[in-house]
Amino acid sequence: MRFLRPPPSPLPARYNIGMSKVKCELCPTECVLGDYEVGACRVRVNRGGELYSLVYGKPCSVHVDPIEKKPFFHFLPGTKAFSIATVGCTLGCTFCQNWEISQARPEEADHLDLPPADVVRGALATGCRSVTFTYTEPTVFYEYMYDTAVLAREAGLMANMHSCGYINERPLRDLCRHLDAADIDLKAFTEDFYGRICGGRLRPVLDAIVTLREEGVWLELTNLVIPTLNDDLKKVRQMCKWIISNVGEHTPIHFSRFFPHYKLKNLPPTPVQTLLNVYRTAREAGLKYVYLGNMRSLAESTYCHNCGSPLIQRVGYHVVANRLKDGHCPVCNASIPGVWA
Repeated sequence: MRFLRPPPSPLPARYNIGMSKVKCELCPTECVLGDYEVGACRVRVNRGGELYSLVYGKPCSVHVDPIEKKPFFHFLPGTKAFSIATVGCTLGCTFCQNWEISQARPEEADHLDLPPADVVRGALATGCRSVTFTYTEPTVFYEYMYDTAVLAREAGLMANMHSCGYINERPLRDLCRHLDAADIDLKAFTEDFYGRICGGRLRPVLDAIVTLREEGVWLELTNLVIPTLNDDLKKVRQMCKWIISNVGEHTPIHFSRFFPHYKLKNLPPTPVQTLLNVYRTAREAGLKYVYLGNMRSLAESTYCHNCGSPLIQRVGYHVVANRLKDGHCPVCNASIPGVWA
């Protein structure tokens, strides 16, 4: 396989299906592209029967963030993450808060020339403990993410992604060999929501979540609670029960407050009481680590699932106290699931 930028990595496959057409097998959309046609993600193109990435080494967003912003609450708390993204996305969510870049074509956004080795050097120079692939959808810059994750690991850094989880199994399993953590947006628990609001399907996302757990990648989940669209407490309970059955009761989940964005400006911000009801429903369903985001509350700190003692106190994205001792509760000595060192 050839790329616009070296070095080559195991691009999930394309294969030539005749007449210079190519099928991309990276995400469940599986675009079939004629010569010089661009995929639905806007960043992958067929050139003469070969699939190319248009964004390899060309991030449009580069920042140093607290890892809590991703959000990761059980992964290297209090550390900095070197965060990158290119344009493009595998979905088209009408509520996207980064739509200016996620729904853009490469020529519509400014970018840096930042190959994987330079990403790693930047992370080390800024005192980051990890490299995070985030902001848009890392799946669309899969080759860039893969190569960067390999070099990050070699340099003693960890690699993680915040993703919508809309990726096929084979490329995901290949990536997992070089990935330490993933936060997956589980946007709703109905196929109708994914079809109408996101332009995708729920089933592949659920499959990706299970795959990440099977491969031993540290997993957290995020759910943006949108008034009237995915805030039905019965569906929230069903989702939580599915999480417990398939990836475990200790899987952290972040319920975030919606604010109007992009094409979904006709709805109000999520009422605080709705978030509190969702929190209570998730806890009653059996999830042990439930957090609320985009609002200030006690539900942004971590408490021991065994004895309830406060472990990590947060204010916004900042850790103000961390009482963990070698990944254990200092009161009851329970092992707290996560990546702490």
